[in-house]
Amino acid sequence: MTETVDLFIIGGGINGAGIARDAAGRGLSVILCEKDDLAQGTSSRSGKLVHGGLRYLEYYEFRLVREALIEREVLLESAPHIIWPMRFVLPHSADDRPAWLIRLGLFLYDHLGGRKRLPGTRALNLRRDPEGAPLKPAYVKGFEYSDCWVDDARLVVLNALDAAERGARVLTRTACTSARREGGLWRVEMTDTRTGTRRSVMARAVVNAGGPWVNDIIGRVAGSNSSRSVRLVKGSHIIVPKFWEGAQAYLIQNHDKRVIFINPYEGDKALIGTTDIPYEGAAEKVTADEAEIDYLIAAVNRYFTQGLRREDVLESFSGVRPLYDDGAGNPSAVTRDYVFDVDTTGGAPMLNIFGGKITTFRKLAEHAIQRLAPHFPQMKGDWTARGTLPGGDLPDGDVARFMAELAQAYPWLPRDLARHYTRLYGSRTRRLIGARQSLAELGRRFGPLLYEAEVRYLVAHEWAETAEDILWRRTKHRLHMTPAEQADFAAWFDSAHLAISA
Repeated sequence: MTETVDLFIIGGGINGAGIARDAAGRGLSVILCEKDDLAQGTSSRSGKLVHGGLRYLEYYEFRLVREALIEREVLLESAPHIIWPMRFVLPHSADDRPAWLIRLGLFLYDHLGGRKRLPGTRALNLRRDPEGAPLKPAYVKGFEYSDCWVDDARLVVLNALDAAERGARVLTRTACTSARREGGLWRVEMTDTRTGTRRSVMARAVVNAGGPWVNDIIGRVAGSNSSRSVRLVKGSHIIVPKFWEGAQAYLIQNHDKRVIFINPYEGDKALIGTTDIPYEGAAEKVTADEAEIDYLIAAVNRYFTQGLRREDVLESFSGVRPLYDDGAGNPSAVTRDYVFDVDTTGGAPMLNIFGGKITTFRKLAEHAIQRLAPHFPQMKGDWTARGTLPGGDLPDGDVARFMAELAQAYPWLPRDLARHYTRLYGSRTRRLIGARQSLAELGRRFGPLLYEAEVRYLVAHEWAETAEDILWRRTKHRLHMTPAEQADFAAWFDSAHLAISA
């Protein structure tokens, strides 16, 4: 007899994982199906920010900005190990937006969302204040405001992990090949992309969280259609060595009125982006082209005394943002809000998601489940605003205090390794280390902070199946390892994987 579940979710990005978590916590039976790895698409290729979207005020997106600002503090409470405050310095250029407009925008930014934990805006004298030291002398006036940093791929994994621990089944490397209504339910066909094994389940409702593939799922998989669609916009980033002192980030305005973030990244590096370019190719094949890299370098060099060169670029990556197509001509003006399309033709609902952004994923998930509530009268009420993500239950959200406790519990653990574990696993660091009593007991060392114990933990608990899953999405070890170290790790992982997963 074919199994029946309440909710079948297509897509293992932030929206799919967030909905799976929310639904499982309400008592619904859930399957999440992802054709690749969790967060392999757009959700691991963002600017790594939980932010209100200061520039969206320019397009009168007040509701979206307010929701995002409120969510910023909700998420900070729920996952202080992977989300933390960051101060952004905005040097003013008289050639771009006028100072009065920036002041007004920052005033609204400080007050729209009921800010509680983050410090407010302040004006800067860039010739006097240390934040102005790396900037060219032409920039005299500036502003500083607050937003938050997030490890985007880990945010997805932790939502999926919480969903699984609440009863959801998370099926990675499993493609949904067909969904058709049958007897008041959905018959959903799946194929394991590793083995080719096929299986089917029945579902009372389907959620299409396919991101860039949302319309493909509607048409090819479900054999349906929708009056709505997404507009694909490519955003590219570069990673370079950090070239300024201090923990602050910078937000600069380019000649074309786009804003570029220059953020501290992985300790000694900087993440710079993003571009906004219409995209029509295959979403899985997107890459940053040389023109985009040159554009980002030129934007930085307009403001900073230490100029960047092409050879400074250590890595680049690009993601396709599936923005709801609202008809705007300028890609930067396309709304970052989300829209639902609930198709109940034939009875069983299919909820299609268009748009969205990392910061508002939790609220999007809550709204999505609310739209499906008439079909599940037995389910529990809203809960995620009060819940912590796995590892986020640190005492008072205090990372420094938790690290001090780790130092007492594991005096042999180097401080930089303790910080690495804390920033990825939070309170679950103790599960990773277990009863080990020395650095040697963490097993083979593959890179500066990568030991065998962490690899085994990620395979056992976080659906990691390839070297890339480990080095790029579950962690960022790749940025700290030489090519030879990466190759050695990949060779070991491929040969040892069956033993690890067993």
